[in-house]
Amino acid sequence: MKILIAATPLTGHVNPLLAIGRTAAARGDDVLVLTDPAFRPKVEAAGLRFTPYADHDAAAYRETELPAGPERYRREFERRFVDPMPVQAAALRALIAAEASDVILAGSMFLGVLPLLLDTAPRPPIVTVNVSFLFLDRPDHAPVGLGLPPARDRDDLVRYATLKAGMDAAFVNPVRAYTDATLARLGLPPLPASLPHSIVILPDLFLQPTVPGFEYDYGTLPSGLRFIGLLQPPTPPAPLPDWWPELEQANAAGRPVVLVTQGTLANADFGELVEPTLAALADQDDLLVLATTGGRPVDALTGPVPANARVSCFLPFRDLLPRVSVLVTNGGYGSVSQALAAGVPIVSAGLTEDKAEVNARIGWSGVGINLGTNAPSPEAIGAAVGRVLDEPGFRTRAGALRDAFAARDAMASILTAVDDLARSGAGGAGRLARSA
Repeated sequence: MKILIAATPLTGHVNPLLAIGRTAAARGDDVLVLTDPAFRPKVEAAGLRFTPYADHDAAAYRETELPAGPERYRREFERRFVDPMPVQAAALRALIAAEASDVILAGSMFLGVLPLLLDTAPRPPIVTVNVSFLFLDRPDHAPVGLGLPPARDRDDLVRYATLKAGMDAAFVNPVRAYTDATLARLGLPPLPASLPHSIVILPDLFLQPTVPGFEYDYGTLPSGLRFIGLLQPPTPPAPLPDWWPELEQANAAGRPVVLVTQGTLANADFGELVEPTLAALADQDDLLVLATTGGRPVDALTGPVPANARVSCFLPFRDLLPRVSVLVTNGGYGSVSQALAAGVPIVSAGLTEDKAEVNARIGWSGVGINLGTNAPSPEAIGAAVGRVLDEPGFRTRAGALRDAFAARDAMASILTAVDDLARSGAGGAGRLARSA
């Protein structure tokens, strides 16, 4: 089978798709990956074929002339995800003609698939793999992005409606109009719904890498939506840190282990979470505190590393998380999913990108504590870590989600879905009518 993978050029978006590509290639499939040239080494290191498209200069994503706020965030979103759409779509069409791909597997923010999905021209089946929370429009009309838990009563419903009106006016409707204008220039019809909702309902299949217990109740779900469990990213080819025996000794002695990370994207300022966590737990000799800088140099941390802490540029989460007592995170979806699949309770603090929504689900599901801020104080972090360690309910709930993840084989589900779609030839015209 010939599989064309289309990936948004962000590490957290590329890695899950490369994991799928490697597994598909191992069974004999011909896998070609379309993404930005900067990711060529990573794709080829995975043993996959690579083809580039020209992405925008990363500097163009930030509207530096605008103050922080809805207008700036909207323009950054449009530039990062909507503006590349025509170039991505053209690259996909050229590759479909040249490669005769049997199926397209795209990341959820690779919006170049939307022109193909809205067109009436024949195309291969398109499977979208989400890399974040499920961003369907909600039945309680809470605006997507603010991190609001499900409405509990009429007062919540009224408040959510007011907030949604503001969010629609400032972000959702302008982004939809901007996307529709881009589609119109390509001679295509407008989106059938808001952009996030359309991303979910338009593909032939939409795969959500989590379990239902970590998602809100949306009522009747789209027919093409599947919960697949944990999509485990590949482990970086790096040796274990030299302090790994200390971790094993801590586990053997029953000494709690706390891991803190700001991921690989929102980690420009370690003063937001990593450094406050190290400071908060510095005097607790009964803890072993581990930190990762997400690819940045370890010396990017300011100040001394406490005696009970160990820091590494990268850490092998697959091997590490089963040994961890608490994860402190800004809410990266991949890290959170890996922690829950290992039954690790969480303390979270982050509001940028999709993190407000991810962290709201942490608090709502009972697997941890959401501090609801980008920059928690050391005191708040220390108190939250203490609660998660002392109160067994957090670990019990995280354990229940671990069992739910264990019951689902994400990779088998993906490959089975790809095979079924390729055999059926489902694709081309008609999907919009079935989904709207």
